[in-house]
Amino acid sequence: MSDVEDARWQSDLELIADAARQAGAVALSFFNQSPEVWWKNEGKSPVSAADFAANEILETLLRRARPDYGWLSEETEDSADRLSRETQFIIDPIDGTRGFLGGQKLWCVSVAVVHKGRPVAGVLFAPALDEFYQATETGIALKNGVPIRVSEPDPQTPMRFAIAEDVLHAFPPAVKNRIERIRHVPSLAYRIAMVADGSIDGTFVKRNSHDWDLAAADLILERAGGRLVNLDGTALTYNRADVRHGELCAGSQPLLNELLSPIATR
Repeated sequence: MSDVEDARWQSDLELIADAARQAGAVALSFFNQSPEVWWKNEGKSPVSAADFAANEILETLLRRARPDYGWLSEETEDSADRLSRETQFIIDPIDGTRGFLGGQKLWCVSVAVVHKGRPVAGVLFAPALDEFYQATETGIALKNGVPIRVSEPDPQTPMRFAIAEDVLHAFPPAVKNRIERIRHVPSLAYRIAMVADGSIDGTFVKRNSHDWDLAAADLILERAGGRLVNLDGTALTYNRADVRHGELCAGSQPLLNELLSPIATR
């Protein structure tokens, strides 16, 4: 990467960090205040007044600052225009809306800049926890300004893993016996951030997650020494026509080396 590009992504990081903090403050003002709720995806997914308010802040600040960037947000109607842009904002104004509405603090604002299919700047802001994660393509991952690093698997101890019980039961005994399930984390982006800062060792992601759930967290994990991959070990590509993804796994490279083969053949 050239110095010019590096400076560009650093500038973008400063922009999205400020926007995420402002959107997070707005979302937090709705937290535990019973905001109005609607249902989307044939009644399967809730969306609240807080989601829309945070999305409006992000869209106003970011699109005004970078009118040449594409735009993809969970709470904005999609447009094929983004596919013609080399660089996009990929946004989830509140990742973990169900937890947010249930009074759980494990939700976050997710903002990424994606260039040619891969994230180059990303932030996650969990305002109810006062936690802020950030990274650029060439920098180190930070949590509240402090460098973070993934954990490395220890053969003598169980792997702390965020995984659905029904998925774990489908794995071979050699995998199941190495895993200690952690309690449910309603925000997928925050769950991946927990892998990045070593709070847990890894997570398995069921199919049909979306770009906005993943892009910022993917970069933060990568810069913390980990990877978010398809079950064949390949990296994710963002800003495709179809923004959904298949089954994924996140963790350190040694963990992925140990788990991917038995997971893929379960």
